[in-house]
Amino acid sequence: MLDMRILVVEDDDRVARGLVTALRTASFDVQRVATAERALSAPPADVVLLDLGLPDADGIDLLRKLRDRPQTAIIAVTARSEERDRVRGLRAGADDYVVKPFGVAELLARIDAVLRRTRAARAEAAEEEPALRIGGLTVDPGSRSASVGDTELQLTRKEFDLLALLASRSPAVVARDQILDQVWGTAWEASSRTLDTHIGSLRAKLGHAVQIRTVRGVGYLLDRS
Repeated sequence: MLDMRILVVEDDDRVARGLVTALRTASFDVQRVATAERALSAPPADVVLLDLGLPDADGIDLLRKLRDRPQTAIIAVTARSEERDRVRGLRAGADDYVVKPFGVAELLARIDAVLRRTRAARAEAAEEEPALRIGGLTVDPGSRSASVGDTELQLTRKEFDLLALLASRSPAVVARDQILDQVWGTAWEASSRTLDTHIGSLRAKLGHAVQIRTVRGVGYLLDRS
């Protein structure tokens, strides 16, 4: 996996050494930085492992800035374990959230999962799928952009993936388990709560252009009416 680049953003030298060693053993190309400033100036990476407790900046602010790089997946690696912290990180654009302490096997599995989703998204974009138009909403899988009328929506990676899936199946209902599998690559309980959070965020951003309707006990649908 030497063609897969991972940027470790971690100010604790002991933790960073362990991460770098484990990732290089798994054949990743790894760079480590200890500050937000150096993270922003680092070369592009396929995955960023981001400690949210950095000395020179708020980790959430850095996460939002790194999220502007659409081809990079971000895994928040942090000691903040409360649900409100996880929700805040996911809303800011994290693709996954790992709480310290964690096992190397778990971390490698999560990296593998986000890389699979990233590769799938790139493949879809390369196929230049036609734009989807539902009411006043346009979703363009090729450019990974969505707009309401002439206004482009500012979506996180996961929000776009979720919206594109619902748009591609509209007006059919998409089951929760199917959404979790295709967008998050998992069906674990915490991701189910994450889905609810992302649905709420999308509804706020879509306004009255189209509606995401809840089909109780089944899933969600994007209403064309």
